[in-house]
Amino acid sequence: MRKIAVVGSGQAGLPLALGMLANGLDVTVATNRTPDDIRNGRVMSSQCMFDASLQIERDLGLNQWEDACPTVDGIGLTVPNPAAPHERLINWSARLHRPAQAVDQRVKMPAWLQQFERQGGRLLIEDVGIPELERLAKENELVIVAAGKSEIVKLFERDASRSAFDKPQRALALTYVNGLRPAQEYSRVAFNLIPGVGEYFVFPALTTSGPCDIMVFEGVPGGPMDCWRDVATPQAHLAQSLALLRTFLPWEAERAAHVELTDANGILAGSFAPTVRRPLATLPSGNIVFGLGDAVVLNDPITGQGSNSATKAARICLDAILAHGDQPYTREWMQQTFERFWVYGGQVVAWTNSLLRPPPPHVLNMLGAAGSCPSLASAIANGFNNPPDYSPWWFEAEACEQLVAQHMANSSRAAA
Repeated sequence: MRKIAVVGSGQAGLPLALGMLANGLDVTVATNRTPDDIRNGRVMSSQCMFDASLQIERDLGLNQWEDACPTVDGIGLTVPNPAAPHERLINWSARLHRPAQAVDQRVKMPAWLQQFERQGGRLLIEDVGIPELERLAKENELVIVAAGKSEIVKLFERDASRSAFDKPQRALALTYVNGLRPAQEYSRVAFNLIPGVGEYFVFPALTTSGPCDIMVFEGVPGGPMDCWRDVATPQAHLAQSLALLRTFLPWEAERAAHVELTDANGILAGSFAPTVRRPLATLPSGNIVFGLGDAVVLNDPITGQGSNSATKAARICLDAILAHGDQPYTREWMQQTFERFWVYGGQVVAWTNSLLRPPPPHVLNMLGAAGSCPSLASAIANGFNNPPDYSPWWFEAEACEQLVAQHMANSSRAAA
């Protein structure tokens, strides 16, 4: 029986570990938090997952909350008018072909850890540094590091050729709330793009106490939404959240007039540089460990792709392990497995990074045209499920103009 260790208990590591366990491998998971630590701790992400990622969880038998979690049925985009900020220059929404869902990782990860142990996995609760990695490398045929926010991630060298930024591009904050007025017609990710200031999006989710909504703030560094450093208490965090909405997005402030925090740990603020790292790290002994998920591809949450990409990376890694049979896990196998993911993940990175820069004219024109063309709005909204669908038209002006013209013509014919 092949022995593999996974370091980390997040959206990449645990689906991979449970998938390997279900296929008869001897699997160890090492993490520095118990299920209760996670359950009773602070929120970790916003994790809106689209259908392709949810299907991977279904296929692995990990979709325990599908009936309890509210659905996200669409995507909406609003851009305030810079000349009259209380007016909306762009405002449209479109339904997703299949709903998305967001389950608080404080709900998912403890349950998955307990499922892992029930099914015969070996769970180690420990801080993992180089000595522990060396021990795991001696005991196992393969060590996979999927601990995206740990110190050991620094073992993986930053790939300058694939990393567009070397510093944070947004000041980030999450606010989990109850009492938000639902969106009209259908639930959605309500995405608001405020030129020169940042972004705000909000959507339904499931947390430890039941259904809720997650507010996500993305502030341009040095701007008015970069305002979280001196916020010292949960209530002050909520007050800051509502003040930003009243200042920049009055329609969202109206929806949030009666919100309250889900719990004192339902807040988070910070920043990080979006980074791509090389997927192999060499330990002092010469043993090699393999990076997965946020440990090697860390996206800004502006496109909501973090948990989605981690889940897809786990699926690709699981398939590669199962297809590899009894062959050794060489440096070449690790690099090839990462490159197989990068065919997908590289396009996610390119699209996400594009939204951290001022949008080019062809993208602005397309987003504006979608307000009068439902089929174009649908194409934009449903790309969140599979970001490679945005290529080439998101990135190339000529392809974008052709796409818009095609949708507009089809819309005109349908209306005739």
